[in-house]
Amino acid sequence: MASEEQVTKKYHLITRRLQEVLGGDLIKSILAEGRSPKAYWGTTPTGRPHIGYFVPLTKIADFLRAGVEVKILLADVHAFLDNLKAPLDLVAHRTKYYEFILRAVFTSLGIPTSKLIFVQGSDYQLSREYNLDNYKLCTIVTEHDAKKAGSEVVKQVDSPLLSGLVYPGLQALDEQYLGVDFQFGGADQRKIFTYAELYLPRLGYAKRAHLMNTMVPGLMGGKMSSSDPDSKIDFLDTPEAVKRKIKKAFCEEGNVVENGLLAFVKAVLIPISELRLERLRGETGEDAEEGKESTSSQKPFSADGAPEGTVFTIARDKGGGTSHYETYQELEDDFAAKKIHPADLKAAVRDAIISLLEPIRAAFLANEEWQKIEQLAYPDPNAKKELRKKKVYHPPPPGKGKNAKATPAQVHGDAIADPAPAPTPPSEPNGTAVPA
Repeated sequence: MASEEQVTKKYHLITRRLQEVLGGDLIKSILAEGRSPKAYWGTTPTGRPHIGYFVPLTKIADFLRAGVEVKILLADVHAFLDNLKAPLDLVAHRTKYYEFILRAVFTSLGIPTSKLIFVQGSDYQLSREYNLDNYKLCTIVTEHDAKKAGSEVVKQVDSPLLSGLVYPGLQALDEQYLGVDFQFGGADQRKIFTYAELYLPRLGYAKRAHLMNTMVPGLMGGKMSSSDPDSKIDFLDTPEAVKRKIKKAFCEEGNVVENGLLAFVKAVLIPISELRLERLRGETGEDAEEGKESTSSQKPFSADGAPEGTVFTIARDKGGGTSHYETYQELEDDFAAKKIHPADLKAAVRDAIISLLEPIRAAFLANEEWQKIEQLAYPDPNAKKELRKKKVYHPPPPGKGKNAKATPAQVHGDAIADPAPAPTPPSEPNGTAVPA
């Protein structure tokens, strides 16, 4: 049994900075028993992962600090089912690519991958038992509920395929077959989570808890999407690409509502700064390995000489000197009051993102296998396909070729003289032949 203080401390770690928690009492009861909760976070290997993934991946550090056993699901079957975003051959390569990049991101953040369990969906989702449970779900789930559950996650079309309708059911079954106490995902997963809470007990399985992180908006407003290159920054983007995309980002002076850059600072940069500050103070809970193999700086996103506790610094080229912030709210208030110019905010966010991506890109450039997988997973759509020359069939001359019959003289090696050519009949000046 754990003390009330221990339960409170671990529960705070598990749930801090989240947008919503469903079934928090279940997690508290597990902690009170002195057990380590088990959780999973899943991703479908479709488009290239972008920096919005920093939100859930950074949060996993809190889970490990609280002693949570974490599984990372590479949902390859789901990727294929989501309205054929990727055919099976590409999904196989993209699954490998995702594992490479997720491990690199975790390492750059100082999160030990040795404490994470990577699972590929097809390793168990093709089993007899899993498929039988899927068929059972199909007998009790209505088309309305299935479509509604996947409306925020599965690509929506006028005439949906059956594959998209079974998608939410498989995600619900994953909780049972991965043996977890809670599932962690983005707020866009909420309808699938409530679907799982409703239908898993009808199959005789336990109801799980569900934790949701906030979704980071895109650089141009709206959702950060893998299908919109201008809305996102990829993990492997070069510094030049980051500068170009940040320069184009929508950032209206004084506007704190429709501002993807401020949202990124709040959801990613400041939490990473706080993580690093806590690590420097030795506050890593049960994760004694955190930060030991990190490939990036352990310094928060603050300038040298900044006051203790600073989590973000903005150097103002437009006048006013350097501003140091201990909380996001202070930064938002200054931006709303137009004390911070959009160009200065862009510069600070740009530099922070480049520093975050540097060790990830370095790991990619040092790994030939990863580079080959990247080319297979995301082939260049503009690459010219190598044209094969058509073989033109030239028939052999009469009496030649492998099926020609040899004359007796040829069999004995005797030379045969060619018959004399027939004389050409005389002709009239206009070319008409004259009878002989």
